[in-house]
Amino acid sequence: MRVTQLTLTDFRCYHEVSVEFPPGVTVIVGDNGHGKTSVLEAIGWAATARSFRGVPDAALVRSGCAQAVLRAGVADEGRTQLLEAELHAHGRNRVRLNRHPLARARDLLGLLRVTVFAPDDLELVKGGPAARRGYLDELLVAITPRYEAARSDFERVLKQRNALLRGGLVGEDALSTLAVFDEQLVRAGGELMRGRLRLVDRLTGPICVAYEALAGEPVEIGAVYEAELDGAEQPIADTVDALLRAALVARRQQELDRGVTLVGPHRDEWRLRVDGLDARTHASQGEQRTLALALRLAGHRVCAEMVGDDPVLLLDDVFSELDPSRAAALLEHLPRGQTLLTTAASVPEGIRAELRLRVTDGKLEDLT
Repeated sequence: MRVTQLTLTDFRCYHEVSVEFPPGVTVIVGDNGHGKTSVLEAIGWAATARSFRGVPDAALVRSGCAQAVLRAGVADEGRTQLLEAELHAHGRNRVRLNRHPLARARDLLGLLRVTVFAPDDLELVKGGPAARRGYLDELLVAITPRYEAARSDFERVLKQRNALLRGGLVGEDALSTLAVFDEQLVRAGGELMRGRLRLVDRLTGPICVAYEALAGEPVEIGAVYEAELDGAEQPIADTVDALLRAALVARRQQELDRGVTLVGPHRDEWRLRVDGLDARTHASQGEQRTLALALRLAGHRVCAEMVGDDPVLLLDDVFSELDPSRAAALLEHLPRGQTLLTTAASVPEGIRAELRLRVTDGKLEDLT
């Protein structure tokens, strides 16, 4: 799987740019703020229908323009497909695959898979639980796109259920509606939690292997999925629905008092430990950075094993955040496949690039 070609029109700082990518390594150099990350962001959007920087699609449209256009060629198993997306500053996006309109942007999921390494990956370890839940959910969707529907369904019913709880459940109709929302929450939330639990089981070993490879020494890495379900700190996947349903009944009065849903995948934590200590609060910054890299490497490996193909690697100025030993270790253990790397400094030693580009004020120059 690889990106063969990318054309951007009025995307971020780019007025019009087109580039063909080789199957190996592409290095993009340039000063900060000139558009390096935007190239990776466009490829990431082609894979996930959203920006990996967490911004709304309207922010991807060049200032003063009504829409941005993204075209990407994706080759897989000898077949090349064309993705075309119109991202509107106001209104609904339009997405086409091989000239045929898609009803929803998420219908393109599975066309392209990417693994993104970024400087803010440190938040996966030192940030709050939401960052780790997001990591699991994004990896789930990359491996099995149907989980995007489960995540969307859960977020919708959670919003509706919270609105109902805030209203105080006045009347029999409100109680009946809550019962319906409970079952919808169990169905969508249970599917999401089961997927996370099974994924965590597959990830733990590869995280340990990746961490030790990067650190150069054996370290005990723990990864426990904690759910606020009675009597089950880390539930078994097959028991999730029953436990979630029971927890909703047990917490009913607390939820009414607070006007918010207190159980479900939006409350869960994936707790990471280094040598038995909570990585968020007790690991050094160097250990946290190494663990964040290990999470990305492990996720890439598990995704490749489960789908039978390596995702495209997007490395956004990662090496500027690493000391020489960790940078060398990461280079040594980078997976195979197509890689796009950005840097504001010198290109790391050991990188053999098939294509070198310089970006200046939204213009790309071939340095190869």
